[in-house]
Amino acid sequence: MRSPTGNLVLAPTADGSMTLFSEDFGEWFHSRAGAYTEAYTTYVDATGLVRLAQSPSLNLLDVCYGLGYNTAAALDTILQVNPACQVQLMALELDPRVPRQAVQAQLIDSWSAPVQACLQELATTGQAQRSWLEATVLWGDARHCIQAVEASGFQADVIFFDPFSPPHCPELWTVEFIARVSRCLSPEGKLATYSAAAAARTAFRLAGLSIGPLATASRRWPGTLAQVKALGLDQLSAPEHEHLLTRAAVPYRDPNLNDSADTIRQRRQREQADSDLVPTSHWRKRWLSTHSKVPSTR
Repeated sequence: MRSPTGNLVLAPTADGSMTLFSEDFGEWFHSRAGAYTEAYTTYVDATGLVRLAQSPSLNLLDVCYGLGYNTAAALDTILQVNPACQVQLMALELDPRVPRQAVQAQLIDSWSAPVQACLQELATTGQAQRSWLEATVLWGDARHCIQAVEASGFQADVIFFDPFSPPHCPELWTVEFIARVSRCLSPEGKLATYSAAAAARTAFRLAGLSIGPLATASRRWPGTLAQVKALGLDQLSAPEHEHLLTRAAVPYRDPNLNDSADTIRQRRQREQADSDLVPTSHWRKRWLSTHSKVPSTR
């Protein structure tokens, strides 16, 4: 996976929290509607973390740790609900500059003091240990790091899946990578992501997961909640369901988990060209003019 070298540009979001823009990936790290809001709405609330935190222990996997906001929101919530909960956190992050800049620019100062201290240690050493927490950030290509997590036998009660979007970071939305991630999800666990891309949802299904929509922070389409069992999931809407029957649903593939982004995109484009699925343009004409909340067509 490409090594980030581009600038990280700081900017405010609508709820007053700050985020960064990655020149390498050409995207913001969070919804401009609110970075903190997104951490709570899309990840903490959607996975029912308040209820899960009432248990004696909780395992959390944060795929694409970034500025640390999703982890921070989770830890803050757990400490408020049940300070005695024993938390094991595994996080994957390509670019160590990102959490370090978040600390240096004081972007984490709104969290509670114990959570700030954990984020500071994770940013500098990749480790944070407390009587209630054992946390590790694995730096580097998530495609390689997830294999170490899987080999360790780690089973997450909650997975936050937050890479850059599929068009900009196809390496982390492939059938093969998502299959690895899904094997780190406990049988009763929940995986949350902001994305509703048909290719991503197809990959989750091919990994053996059931999917449903989840509320996101002021995005134009719902995110995705995935779990082993379908029980408790909301149903996809008619346009979401039909989206999965179009060529947009052709997934990204990376057989050896080491191809470049361009190679992965080109492989998918060839598969789409040969596909018997309905052209996505037909779906777009049917739904986009009449339905204001439909998933991304990418």
